[in-house]
Amino acid sequence: MVVAKTVPAQTRLVESLQRREITREYEAVAIGHMTAGGTVDEPISRHPTKRTHMAVHPMGKPAVTHYRIMEHFRVHTRLRLRLETGRTHQIRVHMAHITHPLVGDPVYGGRPRPPKGASEAFISTLRKFDRQALHATMLRLYHPISGIEME
Repeated sequence: MVVAKTVPAQTRLVESLQRREITREYEAVAIGHMTAGGTVDEPISRHPTKRTHMAVHPMGKPAVTHYRIMEHFRVHTRLRLRLETGRTHQIRVHMAHITHPLVGDPVYGGRPRPPKGASEAFISTLRKFDRQALHATMLRLYHPISGIEME
């Protein structure tokens, strides 16, 4: 989260976001065995019938998510993701759109389901998982007044 202390700083931060000068990276665990990294370049808007949800829609605002594989598990994949844009629920919507929703995401299809042959300990841990497997790892921007790079 970034908070500006002055109106001029806030204006410059908004401009930096619009020019895509702020870098945001995340790690996530997606359902399924993904074979390669890539880019999802699909517009996002409010879901046409579920107003609290977002969805890929041709009339939506541009949204770009880059992802690369960090680690494979039996039926899950750990990812590093970088946003070019910052739409509401962007990572969750894009990953669900490519049929790899995030583990623990009840809204976009990633409720944890134990794989066949999973140990009782693994099943117990998965059942207790009460949020999306998504974590912000890096935010890089330039100070709105001094121009110094901050991470």
